[in-house]
Amino acid sequence: MTGEVWLVPTTDPQAEPVCVSPRQEGLAYSVEVAGDQLLILHDRNCVDFELSRVSVDALDSPWTTVIAGVEGVRLAHVAAYASHVVVALRRDGVTGVHVMKRTPDGFEAGRDVEFDGEFYTVWPRFEADYETVENRVLYTSLVTPMTTLLLNLDSLETTVLKQTKVLEDPLQGAYDPSQYVQRREWATAADGTKIPISLFHHKEMVLDGSNPCLLYGYGSYESTSDPAFSLRKLACVERGMVFAIAHVRGGGDMGRRWYNEGKTLHKKNTFSDFVACAQHLIDVGYTQPGRLAAEGRSAGGLLMGAIANLAPELFRAVHAGVAFVDPLTSITMPELPLTIGEWEEWGDPYHDPQVYAYMKEYAPYENIDASRPYPAILATTSLNDTRVLYVEPAKWIARLRHELPDDGRDRLLHIEMVAGHGGVSGRYGAWKQDAYELAWLLTEVAS
Repeated sequence: MTGEVWLVPTTDPQAEPVCVSPRQEGLAYSVEVAGDQLLILHDRNCVDFELSRVSVDALDSPWTTVIAGVEGVRLAHVAAYASHVVVALRRDGVTGVHVMKRTPDGFEAGRDVEFDGEFYTVWPRFEADYETVENRVLYTSLVTPMTTLLLNLDSLETTVLKQTKVLEDPLQGAYDPSQYVQRREWATAADGTKIPISLFHHKEMVLDGSNPCLLYGYGSYESTSDPAFSLRKLACVERGMVFAIAHVRGGGDMGRRWYNEGKTLHKKNTFSDFVACAQHLIDVGYTQPGRLAAEGRSAGGLLMGAIANLAPELFRAVHAGVAFVDPLTSITMPELPLTIGEWEEWGDPYHDPQVYAYMKEYAPYENIDASRPYPAILATTSLNDTRVLYVEPAKWIARLRHELPDDGRDRLLHIEMVAGHGGVSGRYGAWKQDAYELAWLLTEVAS
């Protein structure tokens, strides 16, 4: 991964752009202007990035370290203001906010902002007022609706500005977060790596192994599956389910190493991590194979197809949304608009026989095993999806129907005729689509 940043002074927009640092393979960086200094987040010396500074008037000078890189502490974004610098980071799979006070010579030692809860998702907003001493921070968790906090950058105290309302349910009544619990479990992967699982369920639930459970996963592009409140999750939990997120490798949940260990020729870790999480939930008594469902979308749909082949006996139902289940075909077609850029994530099977052979070992369409009992499968897609063409899940379901014995379990394909990769547009259309998918999942695990 690489890139470069060019600067143009706003006081002279016709000026010749100046490059901060020429593109260099293996160096990724981003720039935040802080008065006469540039703050640079980069991975020159640490895979999880460090923060450096350099004078705007001396870009050729060596970069001076502000926050040294520490593997496992992923520095994600930085925002500079006249008197403070705010850094968004993640540590041990949990997001955080770090604040440093500026001095005439540099910066004071930074401090982490403290938030309530074992785990949560926080994200500082980038304020337009450069002179501000306050910063709005978005805060949510599996049990807490999206909340906007006002952070005082001097005292690090927070005040609630607003919180998204949860309308009263005609059957369940008003939402009461004290009636639900969230917790973190750790599964052990095949290579001994500890994989975090975020869980959300009703506090009165008896964890005797009989509960239906929905396990969600993604695990690609360094995208994180941070815990956040949603009515979709609440709808599952209010109907007696455990909702779980498997923070598998390939995502960025535990830093850049987590991502690197789940991409290209390490992609199989994503799939085996998810299976380890499913097995852990069964072993510790949250659910059982006959009541465990799995869900993922896009690259997470690839994950669903892979785990259906890898461990079909662990799952009762699998929902694969806009599923990338025929990667070996799509990624060997350079004429498709996304393919060449995707080689950075998956490898280049078009030119590299090793990558081709590796992908062929995990591609869902290529590895259906008719000798094993498969879960019920629902593939949802959209006719106008230009990221993952609808032909991929269509081919996959057709092959599942052709090769697997007729055991009475669903092999369903649902195509939205006026929609794209993100599904149908509009609130009501999205709610209808969610209701359809959840109704199918709930019916499967409740039977």
